[in-house]
Amino acid sequence: MAQDGDAQEMYTGTKEVAESHQFDEKNLLAWMEKHVEGFEGPLTVKQFKGGQSNPTYKLFTPNKTYVMRRKPPGKLLPSAHAVDREFRVINALHPTGFPVPRPYGLCEDEGVIGTMFYVMDCVDGRILWDQTLPDCEPAERRAIYEAKVKTFADLHNTDWRAIGLEGFGKEGDYCARQIHRWTKQYKASETMHIPEMEQLIDWLPKNLPQDEDVTIVHGDYRLDNMVLHPTEPKVAAVLDWELCTLGDPLADFSYHLMNWVMPGNDESRGSIANIDDLKAHGIPTLEEYVDLYCQHTGRKGVPDLNYYFAYNAFRLAGILQGIIGRVRDGTASNANAASNAERVVPLAKFAAERARMAGMEG
Repeated sequence: MAQDGDAQEMYTGTKEVAESHQFDEKNLLAWMEKHVEGFEGPLTVKQFKGGQSNPTYKLFTPNKTYVMRRKPPGKLLPSAHAVDREFRVINALHPTGFPVPRPYGLCEDEGVIGTMFYVMDCVDGRILWDQTLPDCEPAERRAIYEAKVKTFADLHNTDWRAIGLEGFGKEGDYCARQIHRWTKQYKASETMHIPEMEQLIDWLPKNLPQDEDVTIVHGDYRLDNMVLHPTEPKVAAVLDWELCTLGDPLADFSYHLMNWVMPGNDESRGSIANIDDLKAHGIPTLEEYVDLYCQHTGRKGVPDLNYYFAYNAFRLAGILQGIIGRVRDGTASNANAASNAERVVPLAKFAAERARMAGMEG
């Protein structure tokens, strides 16, 4: 319980804007007066504690609260921090009733605050960082997980062409392209030699799953990337769409399933894999959760899970290595980002273990 409190304290709420992420607030005020419907100042700016990729700010006015996401200043990896893509997908999903914050506007003019940004509604509710939900009763835990998987299925069931996301991502070969992307990022940010990563870089592209579907994929769907209703087990808003594109829904879903198979080393966020009796705790087992997803999407099952687990651990290692690279280059926006260095080798070893279960030799 104390550990959960530590995580909630560490990541929840706001702080004064970090010196490296300050900007001309008068310019933002002028932009919002011109572009945000119903906006009335004055404006007070704070920075959220959580969120280490794109700096995120809470914007207070006397009548309403907004959220701003921006590209970080400084040297950036190619294609990273695409806040314009985040805005596009939120803008497309919001009219459908899918739970995302209302978007107000995207500013591509870097002259306003120094980097591209967008502004959206601030959704009231709970962001829970410990996925074991220690402060909930078993029945509520179950209801939250059922709401979570139903919302995820709703995303994958959304007709992306009908909502204007044609061209939002390449159709097909999603896993192959992701492996290439994160291999490139890993190499660009590499700080040490990890043999398992080299094995995976060779094996994964040669053993891709067949017959991928194409849906909207979130890319980082998890409990702390959503706002839950203040009192009910409902998803009020799904957040952090930076990695969203069109792609393989099973790659997206199996990434979410990693919570069940990989013990977390950040105990403050809790690990489902460390719970002995999930049913008694109120959280669906892996098999139950897969069945719920299949019921909501009309699937008969999720094949190739060991391959997908290997792929996702590899991908996550690449993402974390990118964060480590940003720490090295001085552009990371979260003081805790350096601790991710300790997670890369265990992820690589887990990925190699699952790849061997899927047929990789050595």
